Amino acid sequence: MATGDRKDPYRGFNFRLVIDGKQLAGFRGCDGLNSMSEREEERAESQALAPGRKLPGLNQYSPITLKRGFTNDHSLWEWHSKFVATAPAERKNGSIVITDHTGKEKERWNFVNGWPTKWEGPGFNATANDVAIETLEISHEGITKI
Repeated sequence: MATGDRKDPYRGFNFRLVIDGKQLAGFRGCDGLNSMSEREEERAESQALAPGRKLPGLNQYSPITLKRGFTNDHSLWEWHSKFVATAPAERKNGSIVITDHTGKEKERWNFVNGWPTKWEGPGFNATANDVAIETLEISHEGITKI
């Protein structure tokens, strides 16, 4: 492999959330970018004594959990409040985007029909000097990697 062909891994701290094409504030952490297919039991294809086949079941997607420093940007709280208070609730499409050290987009995970299932405000401790963190959990109906 030539020196110029080396593919270095991306840094885990260069990412952002985009909802409906609008970038939201920077986040400290993001978890839940995964999907899983249930495995169904073996089923015989016919009444003959042929061996059964394993068939895939339903696809499942974990909620995306985002954490960020608590600021006076209340957009996540407002989305969560609006979702809780209104029916039908407002679902949004969004993306988690990883960038290189210059801010150039490198990879993107798109989720569809997302809605906030949990918002958690910061914890406070008068004896600590940590940043106050808010957490948002987004459930969705599917994720694709572009």
